[in-house]
Amino acid sequence: MTMVKNEVNELIPTRTVTGWRVCIDYMKLNDATCKDHFPLPFIDQMLEKLAGHDYYYFLDGYSGYNQIHIIAEDQEKTTFTCPYGTFAFRRMPFGLCNAPTTFQSFLMCGE
Repeated sequence: MTMVKNEVNELIPTRTVTGWRVCIDYMKLNDATCKDHFPLPFIDQMLEKLAGHDYYYFLDGYSGYNQIHIIAEDQEKTTFTCPYGTFAFRRMPFGLCNAPTTFQSFLMCGE
């Protein structure tokens, strides 16, 4: 963040532009995708599993999506074009309809 003075001499925080932000619309891909369903566990089942343990931890889910690889034959489905060329994701991006389901199943099953 950078502080900038406005016309009445007040300091206003502004975001520093550090580079490109990628924003891709996957609506057509999501419409053509078969939806996976991974049921979430009931809270009482989760609390039962937690009971009696000495340590607990919290996972930061923001960077978790970027830890899951996309298989090679599906990478081309995430292709996008920008002024620097054409690219495809090798790891799961935000915006895919099955991304939350896949992420949750990895957390619960550890696969």
